[in-house]
Amino acid sequence: MGKLFICDHPLIQHKLTYIRDENTNTKDFRELVDEVATLMAYEITRDIPLESVKVRTPVAEANGKMISGRMLGLIPILRAGLGMVDGILKLLPAAKVGHVGLYRDPETLQPVEYYVKLPTDVQQRELIVIDPMLATGGSAIMAIEALKKRGCSQIKLMCLIAAPEGVKAVQEAHPDIDIYVAAVDDYLNDHGYIIPGLGDAGDRLFGTK
Repeated sequence: MGKLFICDHPLIQHKLTYIRDENTNTKDFRELVDEVATLMAYEITRDIPLESVKVRTPVAEANGKMISGRMLGLIPILRAGLGMVDGILKLLPAAKVGHVGLYRDPETLQPVEYYVKLPTDVQQRELIVIDPMLATGGSAIMAIEALKKRGCSQIKLMCLIAAPEGVKAVQEAHPDIDIYVAAVDDYLNDHGYIIPGLGDAGDRLFGTK
């Protein structure tokens, strides 16, 4: 069974409070999401394997550690997932980026796939699916299914805020997937919004309504 990891570092929680605040403007919201994504990237990469290497310092030879050839891929769910990509790339500049485009049908609240573009070597990479909100779980479930259909097997999910219903849905649909979040909130309302949440992440990132 995949695990749920709550990234409770004080800096993450501090910045998340400002992200939630309705008075935070688009510029600051975007910068804060970027910063939290960078901090969460520390947690999600904690288990990357290392190999021993030798380097020469200005005075002597030293034993060191380097990442052991692990190839990573970032898969933001369009469009809100884009707001977290640059923050992660600050730590993982060699990661390739694919995209999964989904929108939520306003009547059924179910996701509809409209775009998938992935790196050619995606099957060999450990993938991080990125979406700020894990609400009903429908989008995350469909994005993970899209990757598995294309032969991907090493997948993690990163979100800022999750609803308990969304966590449960992803764990039931994809029991092999680890989920990383900054917070698990109280519940979903009748419109599928996380309460207390932060509103519509895409609108707040891009200044739309």
